[in-house]
Amino acid sequence: MYAIVEIAGQQFKVSKDQKVYVHRLGEEEGNKISFDKVLLLDDNGTVTLGAPAIDGASVEAKVLKHLKGDKVIVFKKKRRKGFKKKNGHRQSLTQIIIESIVASGSAPKKAAPKKEAAPKAEKAADAPVAEKAAPKAKASKKGDDLKKIEGIGPKAAEALVAAGIDTFAKLAKASTESVKEILDASTSKLSHLDPTTWGQQAQLAADEKWDELQKLQDELNGGKAV
Repeated sequence: MYAIVEIAGQQFKVSKDQKVYVHRLGEEEGNKISFDKVLLLDDNGTVTLGAPAIDGASVEAKVLKHLKGDKVIVFKKKRRKGFKKKNGHRQSLTQIIIESIVASGSAPKKAAPKKEAAPKAEKAADAPVAEKAAPKAKASKKGDDLKKIEGIGPKAAEALVAAGIDTFAKLAKASTESVKEILDASTSKLSHLDPTTWGQQAQLAADEKWDELQKLQDELNGGKAV
């Protein structure tokens, strides 16, 4: 039995007793933690898909230790401008071990189609209700990957989403001062980040002007104007 679960913004295929390295978690070493964003379950060939997550399903794990990954060299150079910059980076990681996969939510999902048998007496009245309910489910899934904005990492993205800024459009409308207040108030030590260009980048991303966004990011250094 295995599951595909989202942990700290990443998706992992996990099974019982498997050790996994994920982005740094806030839990202390030795603590148990549960992840309920299970996207897929495979129970001996019986596959259950979530929409997007499976109700009631979860992956139970235990935090083994916190550590840092291997050093990665980040080198930037601009032709004909004499600009060179070399930085080293070590990603903060957490090692966890999967203790169990709870699949209790897979059964209720299959019972949903029975609702079609109820609207026999008033098909005309019930049909619009069903149509109106569908868009609400889609709306709840909306949210942009804020990490596409240069300067925003996983922790900064989590802080922004927790504050209600979960799309490029919302980030573009937010003032630099309000974003800075969110970063300063975070417990993840984000006060050193400079969000000056985030709104400009977010507006290009919201307008799907990816080429212009890439051109702008090539001129930036860690999200800051050079």
